[in-house]
Amino acid sequence: MPSAECRVPSQIFITGGTGYIGRALTRELVRRGHSVRALVRPGRDANLEAAVGAVVGDALRAETFQAAVPPADTMVHLVGTPRPSPAKAAQFEEVDLASIKAAVSAARASAVRHLVYVSVAHPAPVMQAYIAVRQIGEDLIRGSGLAATILRPWYVLGPGHRWPYVLVPLYILAGWFPRTRDGARRLGLVTLAQMVAALVYAVEHPATGVRIMEVPDIREAARGAARYGAPNT
Repeated sequence: MPSAECRVPSQIFITGGTGYIGRALTRELVRRGHSVRALVRPGRDANLEAAVGAVVGDALRAETFQAAVPPADTMVHLVGTPRPSPAKAAQFEEVDLASIKAAVSAARASAVRHLVYVSVAHPAPVMQAYIAVRQIGEDLIRGSGLAATILRPWYVLGPGHRWPYVLVPLYILAGWFPRTRDGARRLGLVTLAQMVAALVYAVEHPATGVRIMEVPDIREAARGAARYGAPNT
């Protein structure tokens, strides 16, 4: 895990706060005493945790929400196509790419000092369209001048997202052999609790440049959180 000076921000702005990872993350950030606001579509504020402030806007259009980002100094971008598959290539362009463009634009126009972005592990033998869009998102961040943490999970296990458990023996087997060991680590599975712990780490230990957290880093952050009694998600 790359080292970073610990700073606990008091104001956090989240896009995608009503989603699979977003709801678990906002719950944990509020529990830890952070002030959290989340971007929501009209009529979706009821899906937020009770202590989370709602900002109504369109995640694909920065002008609809960038004025509401301050005073947040940290933005967490979680918007993306649910349950990605090769059949959703058009949605990756229309939603995933458009939303990170809007997030970077809004962050640059506000007081945000640290952007947290969930990308995807790569290279990989499948999901090329999805990976390509996420790589463009990473490049946008690098070119923005913003300090950022980019997390690269492959698949996040949790409620409704458990089928890859059947692949665990294959991951173990691949980890035994030098030719497949790196891929097994880079494309390993993480749990929702591990992902939330890594995101909390990223928020509370902001990068000064652009920091990459691969699957082993995500797991390490979760182990560190467990040592200090962080709850399971």
